[in-house]
Amino acid sequence: MKKNFFLLFLILFGSTAFAQQADEITIIPKPASAEKGTGVFVISKRTSIVAKGADAEKVAGMFNYFFNKKYGFTLKINNSALTDAIVLNTMLRIKLPEEGYQLKVTSKGVNIVGDRSGVFYGVQSLLQLIHETGAQLSVPAVNINDQPSFAYRGIMLDVGRHFFDANEVKKILDVMAYLKLNKFHWHLTDDQGWRLEIKKYPKLTAISAWRDSSIIGGYGDFSPFIYDGKKSGGFYTQEQAREIVKYAADRNIEVIPEIEMPGHCTAVLAAYPELGNGTGPYKVPGYWGVHNTIYNPGEPTFKFLEDVLTEVIAIFPSKYIHIGGDEVPKDEWKSSAFAQKIIHDNNLKDEHELQSWFINRIEKFLNKNGKNLIGWDEILEGGLTPNATVMSWRGEAGGIQAAKEGHNVIMSPNSNMYIDHAQAKDSKTEPLAIGGFLPLNVVYNYNPLPAALTPEQQKSILGVQANMWTEYVPTNNKLEYMIFPRAIALAEVGWTKTESKNYDDFVGRRLPAVLKDIEKAGINYRIPEANVVIADDAQTGRKKITIISSVAQSKIYYTIDGHKADNTTDLYSGSILTPFTNGRQLTLKYIVVTPGNRTSSEFSVDIK
Repeated sequence: MKKNFFLLFLILFGSTAFAQQADEITIIPKPASAEKGTGVFVISKRTSIVAKGADAEKVAGMFNYFFNKKYGFTLKINNSALTDAIVLNTMLRIKLPEEGYQLKVTSKGVNIVGDRSGVFYGVQSLLQLIHETGAQLSVPAVNINDQPSFAYRGIMLDVGRHFFDANEVKKILDVMAYLKLNKFHWHLTDDQGWRLEIKKYPKLTAISAWRDSSIIGGYGDFSPFIYDGKKSGGFYTQEQAREIVKYAADRNIEVIPEIEMPGHCTAVLAAYPELGNGTGPYKVPGYWGVHNTIYNPGEPTFKFLEDVLTEVIAIFPSKYIHIGGDEVPKDEWKSSAFAQKIIHDNNLKDEHELQSWFINRIEKFLNKNGKNLIGWDEILEGGLTPNATVMSWRGEAGGIQAAKEGHNVIMSPNSNMYIDHAQAKDSKTEPLAIGGFLPLNVVYNYNPLPAALTPEQQKSILGVQANMWTEYVPTNNKLEYMIFPRAIALAEVGWTKTESKNYDDFVGRRLPAVLKDIEKAGINYRIPEANVVIADDAQTGRKKITIISSVAQSKIYYTIDGHKADNTTDLYSGSILTPFTNGRQLTLKYIVVTPGNRTSSEFSVDIK
């Protein structure tokens, strides 16, 4: 239930056309500055792209890629044009922040200025500004000056628990580019699967990439577990991985690989048991959770990891390599005479310091090879290695500690950024999720700069990342359903200054246009709850109910007697007056049906 803001909003914009007005600026993430002009620029097949600079030519090609996907034709790329042109300029020597851009639209044409990444993001804004009215494509006159708040704006995709092929990864990357997200953290290894070809260790893809079965239901639904009996797995060849890296780079996205250590390695030990602590036999497990099996801290393990990382480094040009470092039970090291000897010989206090020693050795190897290490916040335990970047997931405490110690931090707290969590309080209305409740507004309203840090310490916060763990996400449709629209909210968290954000404006005016675009692109998403405004009607003494969908041009079917809503019930066409209830409570139930004929879950609101 929303407050008076939406009543005013309805008066100003009407109940069904927030994102449809030709002069509306519905860009997500919200630009730093946008001023409306007069008139529109019409794009036709006669319009050309003028690319000024080699980088601009590359961006022009990407513009045509996205434009063609949406409208079915491309524009000619020329060296010059006087009118009816979209000018992309990476050669104009003006001082703009990194990834910043200027976009100016008049009735005569479009000009976008910046470095390669800035012009690319200017193009993404332009694509969102295009309005399709019948056969005409038009862009409202506008002057935009824009730049991101944070340099790191990421999504993590776990392919260790369930494998997603290269085409699905590219599909996600396309939407990331549209949203100006620039880091793709690729979680390639875990207990339940290894997903990258390593030529020196072929058993990683022959054995570690496959499990013979997976549990059904939630982790605690059945005791003992019930298994589905289906072989599951897969891997990316090095050629496929390089192709994805290039595909991402063309979209200004850096791919950061994660190779887990010293825990989450049961799949590896199934192929190479000599790297364990003698607690085998090992097999690739089909159940989730934290596993006690971890690497032993001996020379064969370090040789294996350095060999693996050497091949990883050759594939991924990213300056970062993520090594995990999370959820490492120390029981095997406590029981291992060899591990205890390492602790003694290196004057370490305990197993936590042994983990720090382990990670420090890996960090030296990475630094020697021109890479920086990222780890989950458990790498703080036992002392943080010198140059490590901390990804804070267990709330913000680890990130705050690391920032105070002068380390770079990426904020990714499970309270706000774990998009594997449920999207409704009532789990029965949603697909199976790992647990927790993370609605759209909680993602949107997150501020990555903790108040516990001074302004100087806040400079260590590189940015923000949402994490998509896939224990309970076996299909492409469910993957997209869990990511979107929460990743759309994430985009604004990473790009737009906190003081410029407004959730009501985001969900009521700008989100509908973006959801319409991604649906047209064939992306599945969770249809958000509508904004339901309930107010007293002074003339009748009854309640007036207004339902505002977050999906442009959608239909809403409803009941107000508590019974099931479906496409056989009343079609919403304007504000509803409740019947005379003699003080009894009613329940509004409704569904949202999108222009592509997708149907939401049934939502309900008590009318008091």
